Parts: sequence; structure tokens; C-alpha cells
Amino acid sequence: MNKKSKMNSNKKSKKKMAQREGQSSGTAELLLEIGVEELPYQFIAPALSELEKQAAFFFSFHKIQDNDSIKTYATPRRLVLVVERLSTFTDPSNIQGPSKSVAFDQAGLPTKAAIGFAKGQGVEVESLQVGQTPKGQYVYAVKPGRSTEIVLPEILPQIVAELSFPKAMKWTEGGMRFARPIRWLVALLDGKLLQKIEIAGVKASNRTFGHRVMGGGKSIVVRDYDSYNKSLKRAGVMVDPARRRVIIQDQLDKLCTQGRVSLNPDEALIDQAVFTTEWPHAVMGNFKADYLAVPSEILMTSMKEHQGFFSVREKNTEKLAPHFIAVVNNQPKYISVIRAGNERVLAARLADAKFFFDEDRKTSLEERARKLGGVTFHQKLGTMAEKQERIGKLVTYVVSKFNDDPSMFDFTIPCRRAARLCKADLITNVVGEFPELQGIMGGEYAKHDGESENVWKAIRDQYLPRGMEGELPETLEGLALSLADKLDTIVAFFHAGIVPRGSEDPYALRRHALSIVRIIIEGNLRVDLVELVRAAEEIVGESITSQPSLLNSPLSFIFERFKFYAGIKYVKRDDVMSAVCDNAYSRRPIDLLDILEKMKDLQRVSSRPEFDPLMIGFKRASRIVEKEKWSRQPVEPSLFVDSSEQELHSQVLKVSVDLPIHMKNRQYDQALNRLVGLKPGIDAFFAEVMVNAEDQQLRSNRLSLLKDVEELFKSFADFSRIVVQGS
Repeated sequence: MNKKSKMNSNKKSKKKMAQREGQSSGTAELLLEIGVEELPYQFIAPALSELEKQAAFFFSFHKIQDNDSIKTYATPRRLVLVVERLSTFTDPSNIQGPSKSVAFDQAGLPTKAAIGFAKGQGVEVESLQVGQTPKGQYVYAVKPGRSTEIVLPEILPQIVAELSFPKAMKWTEGGMRFARPIRWLVALLDGKLLQKIEIAGVKASNRTFGHRVMGGGKSIVVRDYDSYNKSLKRAGVMVDPARRRVIIQDQLDKLCTQGRVSLNPDEALIDQAVFTTEWPHAVMGNFKADYLAVPSEILMTSMKEHQGFFSVREKNTEKLAPHFIAVVNNQPKYISVIRAGNERVLAARLADAKFFFDEDRKTSLEERARKLGGVTFHQKLGTMAEKQERIGKLVTYVVSKFNDDPSMFDFTIPCRRAARLCKADLITNVVGEFPELQGIMGGEYAKHDGESENVWKAIRDQYLPRGMEGELPETLEGLALSLADKLDTIVAFFHAGIVPRGSEDPYALRRHALSIVRIIIEGNLRVDLVELVRAAEEIVGESITSQPSLLNSPLSFIFERFKFYAGIKYVKRDDVMSAVCDNAYSRRPIDLLDILEKMKDLQRVSSRPEFDPLMIGFKRASRIVEKEKWSRQPVEPSLFVDSSEQELHSQVLKVSVDLPIHMKNRQYDQALNRLVGLKPGIDAFFAEVMVNAEDQQLRSNRLSLLKDVEELFKSFADFSRIVVQGS
């Protein structure tokens, strides 16, 4: 053998040895493309997130290092996974087996347990190693790393199979479900085709396809992601959705500048444009100005829901302009034809919308409200007429509890009138065509019927706010109507035993509860949540005979949403929230504004340097009282032995007088200052006095003094919930 042959032989030998020992020989680029028929745009963003998540999980599970370089891309016709630096070998692994005493006999020979374990792991019994663990010495099987090229055909089909969609379909005998049929696969590792990969009957290749029209239907040979990306651009495909988003926004801004109009911003429409195009191009079209007589909400909704068009307004005004912008999936040379087609389609849609609007106004809301008995709210909860009647009763009660000002009763009449008409728009043509306009159209039609401003605005705003985000109703009547409607919905479903479970909440009860919290907090309403829920339960119980669940309470359900809201918006310490909320929920009334103010003030005080030492002293006192199960008994000053006892008792008496006044006046910062002022007295007491004195009278008196301290703190919050920072 010549010298060159010997060198090559040595290199091959070393490479095989490295593979056996599981040593990584570097990284490689992985490119996986799943070519499909056009995906619904709503499916794509969640699918990308899931694709990245599943890839990371399977790579980690199989000990393949991805070096945090996983990237995902998508168009309507493809889902793409790219890993820039994927290890070419999996990491070696140590598999723990039986203990050494079980694996080897007294002579050191392997037992059946060791032989069976080695066979099961695919290694020689002689290669088993012994390692020390906290439980003693155990046998390990050292499994060398495997070539990633061999592992990927096993795991890539699993990654794809784990992707889930709101709706999936089967199109092969194999029974695999996917959002749309898979038509081609690209699977390359460092430019080399992973030939053994097959998904849903489609074998992997190194060929992809460009834009359905601009690509000419020809396949494209792919070497790596760089060539893949460049070739697809020439074939009319921008693979990166982030790039498409930037281009779409730039085109929208440019068209608005040229047309001297302002865009009605809509992130949902931007998302739709991004994931319905591979080569986006924005085009502005026009419609007849006559249609502007129709309410802008109808026109905007028709453009968005039916066509995916952006609406625009006249510059620096709120007035809708007779133009629209469409983002199409084609090149500029066809734009004039596309514009004309979109204008024809939109004209027909707007003509329908105008016809519906004109027809709806021929019948008053009052007359429509009489027909709600034929509209089902829920099969267990009766009709919309019954729900509307319950809302009318509840809104009267809600208004009476807003505050103690007698002048507030002046708006009871408009509230009840709004409640009488609030659901009537559900049987109008426009709401039948555009359900998302319910309430908005009710307000429009009530205004047309001559209802007062307070009435039609309350009807318009009855569905506001829509959860954590969005505006509140504009008027006090709107706040009352929305609050009554949402309370009725939650209590009615709970009364029928229909409650959210886990992540399932088909009737959006969590969103309704969050809206109730926002109305009370942001509307600055001083109401007792207990009374509101109880009133709703009584009214619901009059018309619904279903048996409520004893395990679920609408009051606790709404209160949990309050804690969620407070934690997101105001209170960052969970222990502060627990201290105040747990204490407040066990007492009555439940005034959410009051509870929130307590939490905010307690969180501010908790940042003071003396607060944590105070909590240490309080918790010591509380533990002693709890351990002794001490009930509150009068403190006898004549039994004091040490001056620290007298001093603490004197401070407690003063605070006991001041604290209730501060609490009644909602001066929670001052109340907390008085409690913090007890720190020197508590510290001195524990430094000078032994609580568990041999004399029973002294011991009992000192326990009673500590009980008084504990009761003072508990009148504000459950301070035992507070976590001392750093402990």
C-alpha cells in the first residue's frame, strides 16, 4: 500500500472511531419544506410556532444540538424549517440500569439482569460501566452518538405529524391528517438529500415549486437555504413572512400618501395579507360615493370580512373615503385588471349592504324586540326575549347600587329602555350578514327610531369592553347595561352547570368576567360584587330551573379574573395580592376598587427597608399564637413585668383607635404607616420578654397581647402570606 492510500485509510478509520465514540464532527444546515395546497391564512402563524416548538423538542429528545438556530418561514403553499447549525452527530448518552449488586454476582460476573439490560440497550455486556449515584452504585450503558443523517428520517416525519390545526383532512389511505394535502417535500442536510424521508405518501426530493402563476409551474432544484431563497424569489415567492409584512406596510403607506388619505389600521388584515400572498402587491380601488350614506361600520366590515380589503379615511378626518386597498398575490403588470375585478365585486357587496340597511330601518327596534321569543339564547337558558327581560330587571338593581347619590336614579328610565331594546338588532338583516356588528347596528337603528342619545349609545356600547383590551362604554347607562348583560350571561351558564374547564371556554365566560372587572375598576364604580352576583342569581333562578353546580361559584370565578387583571395592570407581587385578596374575599362587602387600593398601597409600603424586618416580627407573633391556638382575651396591664410589655400594649391601644378610622376613610397608606410604626415595640418585646413564662398568668397575658397585634394586622390583610424578600 502506498503512502497516500495509508493516509486515506487512517482518515477513514479515525472518522469511524469518532462516530462510534459519539464525537461531533461539526454542524450542518437542515432545510425542510412541506409543500401544500393553499393553507387558510389563520392556520399559518400558529403552525409556524408549533413547527419550531416540535423541532426543538425532538432535537433535544434525540440529543441533537441545534445551537439555537431554528428558524421557520411560511407562505400559503409551504411551511419551512431551517436549522443553520445542526450537529452532525447526536450526543452520547448514559442509560442507567440495575444496581451493581443486582447486575454482578459476588465473583464479579454479570447476572441475567445485566445481560438483559445490555441486550435491551444494544450494547455488549462487557461495555457496561459502573457509576456512583446518591442511591449507591449503578450500572450504565454508554450509547455512542449516531449520525444525524440517520436520525433525521426517523424524527422529521414525527415533527410534521405533531402539527395540529383547527381543522384537518385526510386524503391518503395512510390516514394522516393535515390542514391541506401535502404535495411535495424538500429535505436536505448540508445540501445532501435525505432520501429515506416520506410523509403522507410523498417522498422527499431536492425540488421545490415557485408561485402558482409567476413560477410557471416548473420545479426548482435546491442545494441549500441560500439557493432555495434566491431561486424562489426569481419564481415569485418571498419565503420570509416578516419580509412580506414590511413590504405590505410600505406599499400601504405609499398608496395612502399618493391618494391623500389615511389608512384605517387593522393588524388582523395585515396578518391576512401576509399569509395569503407569496408575492404581495397593494392596489387602491374606488367605489361610488353614494354608498357613504351607509354607516361606515357596515362599509368597513363588508370590505374586511368579505374581501379582505383595507378601508381608508379622508386625510385628518374620521370620514370614510370612497376608496379601498387590496393586497393581491400577483405582479404589477396585471394590477389594472385585478383592480377592475375587485371594484366590481365590492360594488355588489356594498349594494347588498345598503339594501339590508334600508330594509332594516323600515321596522322599528320596538317591533323587532317582540319577536325575540323565537330566537334561542341557549337550549338550557331559554330565549333572547327571556334574557332581555332578565337584563331589564338586573340593570335596575345595578343602577341603584352604583353609589349613594340620589341623583343617580335619574338614569334608571333610559337604562331600562335600552335594556328593553338591546337584543332586537339580532334579527336585522345587517347583523344576520355581519354578526360582529351586533350592538353597533342596534345603536344605529335606535338613533333612527328617535330614541334618546343615552339610550342609543347604551345599546351601541353594550358589548364593550371586549375583554382585557378595548374601550369601555361611553356613558353611565352603557356601563350599567354592559355590566348587567355580562353578569346575567355568567350567572345563567353557571346556574345551568355550564362552566369553563381547563382551556375550554366556548361561551367566552372568562372574557365576560374580565370585562365586568374592567367596568367596575376603570368605570370607578363603588359596588359590592357579592350583592350584584346574588341579585343576578335570584333573577336567573326565577326563569331557569336547571340545577347549578355546587362546586363552581360565579362570584369566585369573577374574583379570580379580578386578581388576574390586577396582577397584569397594577400589582407585581403575588404575595401582596394573596395577602389582600384572600383576606377580602372572606369578608363582606367585596368592593374591587377598595381591594385594589389596598394592594397598591401595600405594595408601595413593602419596598420600605423596615417592612421585611417588621414581617419577621409579625410572623413570629402569629406563629406563637397559632401554635397555642390562642383565642382573643382581654389584656391585663397589671400583670406586665417588663416595660416593653407596657410600651407595646400602649402602641396597640393607640393603633386600635386610629386604624379603624383610616380604614373607614380608605386612607390605606396611613393605616399601613400606623402598622409599620409597631415595629420598634414588637422588636423590643421579643428582645426583652419570654412569652412562654412558667407563670401561667404571665404567659396567658403575653399571648393575649400578641393576639391583639395579630388581629390589628389581619384587619388590613393576611400578612402571613407575605414572603420576606431574600428568605
